[in-house]
Amino acid sequence: MLVHADLLVLLSDVDALYDGDPRRPDARRVHEVADLSDLNGVALGKAGRAGVGAGGMATKVDSAKIATISGVPVVLTSAPLAAEALAGEPVGTLFHPSAHRPRKRLLWLAYATSPRGRLRLDAGAVRAVVQRRMSLLAAGVVGVDGVFTAGDPVDLVDEDGRPVARGLVNYDATELPSLLGRKSSDIAAELGLAYEREVVHRDDLVLLD
Repeated sequence: MLVHADLLVLLSDVDALYDGDPRRPDARRVHEVADLSDLNGVALGKAGRAGVGAGGMATKVDSAKIATISGVPVVLTSAPLAAEALAGEPVGTLFHPSAHRPRKRLLWLAYATSPRGRLRLDAGAVRAVVQRRMSLLAAGVVGVDGVFTAGDPVDLVDEDGRPVARGLVNYDATELPSLLGRKSSDIAAELGLAYEREVVHRDDLVLLD
């Protein structure tokens, strides 16, 4: 993860980010990205695919997102224009750093960890976690996938299996099945106060795109 960098220069086989395939005459150059919403309508393809303006660009834009969220500006341009980019000349596409930087721990959780399992949430739990930024309780979990222990990173997925958040789980995978769908107070009454804790505390949880 980038820290304390003045600038990240990403080099591509095209001179900038375009809103479509740069080989098409109607493709327009994106000069600046001040907010991630500026990427709405920009066709990037799928990350990992090769080819001009396709997956390679999607991977670079993902890297730019990580850097700008960390507070680092990014210039995306072609290799022949690298010197101009480093000199501060207006080449390529400039991604402005985010004004609101998450804590480093959450950046690490979102971008530098691999999930050891998945917790499947019902619709109410998804709303609580995503919209209300609340902790995840056992009552909202409908399924557990994977092998993990307390403290491991896990993905929280919606009813369609789409990851909506990642967090550090407070229980082993083997403990959770008997707790699912139950209120914390009922669990504590049966098993003791140690089991009244959240499945994932909101301070150990980061939302995913």
